[in-house]
Amino acid sequence: MSRIMKYRFWIVTAIAAVILVSVFLLSNKFPLNNEDERIGNPGVASTEKTEEQRVQQTDETDETDVPSLHELFAKDFGIGAAIEPGQITGRSAELFKKHVNWLVAENAMKMDAIQPAEGQFQWANADRIVEFAKKNNMQVRFHTLVWHNQVGDWFFKDADGKPMVEETDPKRQEANRRLLLKRLDTHVRTVVSRYKDDISSWDVVNEVIEPGDPDGMRNSDWYKITGTDYIATAFRAAREAGGPDIKLYINDYGTDNPVKRDRLYQLVAQMIEQDVPIDGVGHQTHIDIYNPSIDSIITSMRKFADLGLDNLVTELDMSIYAWNDHSDYGEQIPDHILNLQAERYGKLFQAFRENKGILSGVVFWGIADDHTWLHGFPVPRTNAPLLFDQQHEPKPAFWAVVEAAKAK
Repeated sequence: MSRIMKYRFWIVTAIAAVILVSVFLLSNKFPLNNEDERIGNPGVASTEKTEEQRVQQTDETDETDVPSLHELFAKDFGIGAAIEPGQITGRSAELFKKHVNWLVAENAMKMDAIQPAEGQFQWANADRIVEFAKKNNMQVRFHTLVWHNQVGDWFFKDADGKPMVEETDPKRQEANRRLLLKRLDTHVRTVVSRYKDDISSWDVVNEVIEPGDPDGMRNSDWYKITGTDYIATAFRAAREAGGPDIKLYINDYGTDNPVKRDRLYQLVAQMIEQDVPIDGVGHQTHIDIYNPSIDSIITSMRKFADLGLDNLVTELDMSIYAWNDHSDYGEQIPDHILNLQAERYGKLFQAFRENKGILSGVVFWGIADDHTWLHGFPVPRTNAPLLFDQQHEPKPAFWAVVEAAKAK
């Protein structure tokens, strides 16, 4: 063989070897089967398909794998959430429609929203919530007929426009008391008469107990001017306007605290003895991932059940911070905090189910973490107290509640 032929032979052989090696390397980088994709081997083809599968899985989870909360608890108790008029359309509306069968107005039905000035009733926002609920086969809770906050100053001014609490003359004090109770009676009757066919569950009075104030009663203008008469007046007016079928509740926070619980119990027992028509107690249940104990929450419910009263959880949320902790995790909430929240939510709902005989409903104070009063209380910061995150995706807490619903 000539030198030229040998040279060509070795060139061809070298080229063939390079091609074989290249094919071998490419076959390992871009496998013809999907075994390497299954174990997550890196590579363009593998990455693209894994991303496609991830998106498909997310879509499937959104549509089929996320169960409806109110359907899961249908045999236990109702599930509700607080809503604002602006949430009856868009992404939030879809969460409400899927997961709750009870709505409560976060602000639209409070005193200053409905009657900002005497005789001037504003119904538009409250009506929108009621219509949204009716359209989607939901019930509505009313919150609240009487509160010391978000109430027009005009309620507490005398016939001359002066603050009632500044009056020192006994006769004028009595005239002011009668005037205030008359205004309250008118407000309650007007509101209940309008919604009695659409709303069956009513927070009549809200947050009247304060252990640090005189007699353990919140020292509001209502109490300073009328004593406890405003409470009895509100309940009686609601019953007379709404009839025997609506359910009337006294609502408060911190009912797990023995001191506050016992003062509330004493008040309610006295009211019942005076034939004031109270049907149940609303336990707001604004708690955190550390406190209070679940046992203390249930103990309070049992105490009021012994009076023959119903119990409702009316404003449930669970802060990711301890009560006296003013720190801020920011947007990146640690996983261990979310897992701790999930564990506590799961145990809480297990306890609710175990005591469903004395509990007729659980209402969250919101639906997702993008809208919660706890972003601003007690300090401005990021909080995450609900079952869905700011993108409306289910959190670990949601799945813990699901497991509690499925437990035997």
